[in-house]
Amino acid sequence: MVQTCKFGEMDGRDVVEAIIEDGETRLSILSYGAVTRDWRVGDVPVVLGLNTLEDYLVHSNSFGVIAGRVANRIAKGRFELNGEMYRVPVNNGENHLHGGPAGLGFINWTLETDKNAVRLSHHSPDGNQGYPGAVAFTVDISIENGRVIYDMTGVPDRETPINLAQHNYYNLNGGGDVRGHRVWVDADRYTEVDEGLIPTGRILPIDGTPMDFREATTIGQRDPEGIGIDVNTVLREGRDMTAPCAIVTADKTDLLLKLWSEEPGLQLFDAPLMDIEVPGLDGQRYGAFAGLCLEAQHFPDSVNHDHFPSILRSPENPYHQKLIVEIS
Repeated sequence: MVQTCKFGEMDGRDVVEAIIEDGETRLSILSYGAVTRDWRVGDVPVVLGLNTLEDYLVHSNSFGVIAGRVANRIAKGRFELNGEMYRVPVNNGENHLHGGPAGLGFINWTLETDKNAVRLSHHSPDGNQGYPGAVAFTVDISIENGRVIYDMTGVPDRETPINLAQHNYYNLNGGGDVRGHRVWVDADRYTEVDEGLIPTGRILPIDGTPMDFREATTIGQRDPEGIGIDVNTVLREGRDMTAPCAIVTADKTDLLLKLWSEEPGLQLFDAPLMDIEVPGLDGQRYGAFAGLCLEAQHFPDSVNHDHFPSILRSPENPYHQKLIVEIS
């Protein structure tokens, strides 16, 4: 069952909120940014969300968005394609982040509903945020047997880079911090980065690093000094794609998260510097370590590293990502 209502107004168009319910699972989806605003399992809010459109426009740290056209970072906001240099806006120091300041997470999509699903669609014109080619994007979000499915497609009219990432901040406790969450990720390597979080190009073994979650471990145990974790882990090649690639267990509730993806990378980010000035869901104040991102994606800055899995897509080879998340 899907219900819709007006959440606000942007550029003369309504921003729509859709509510999907299935058993114990209840989702709130916004047309703005294709945002997952709220996700309840029973009475527990398991993602971070805000209460008004104005709060999202001013205070959101990409809460729940579909990030793109190219999620994560592009070094110095430039890349070369077919002999031509392209420049995209820098919005993270000297780098481009999550598709730029007017990327997919900041626009008002068209939202349509079905029995237990919503479809979000957006036509991104040629040259938008500096990217070549026009792209027809769709995101189908549904609930099936307690599993939330994000089915993302992008069909370009010419070769162009596309790398989407669903950007929920999860907190299975329903509040507080996530440092007691126990995390397991089927990743045996990671992409080394410089001080600006731009990959150096080296893909290194994860053994002995704070990013090694091949045995279920709490975030606090992996990062006892509270420095924070922000890393693209490389999911193990040859893994069973029918099995989850990440599992997270709460420490103050009985909730368990399982995530399935066929993407080559999973960005882990635990928001050590978060300090949101306005109340979130149920009046919560979101501070340091309030949520954990599990961003299934291709590698950051792939457009500038030929040996990384390619994110170039074309009319003959369109973009597709299917992400499945179960919280029960």
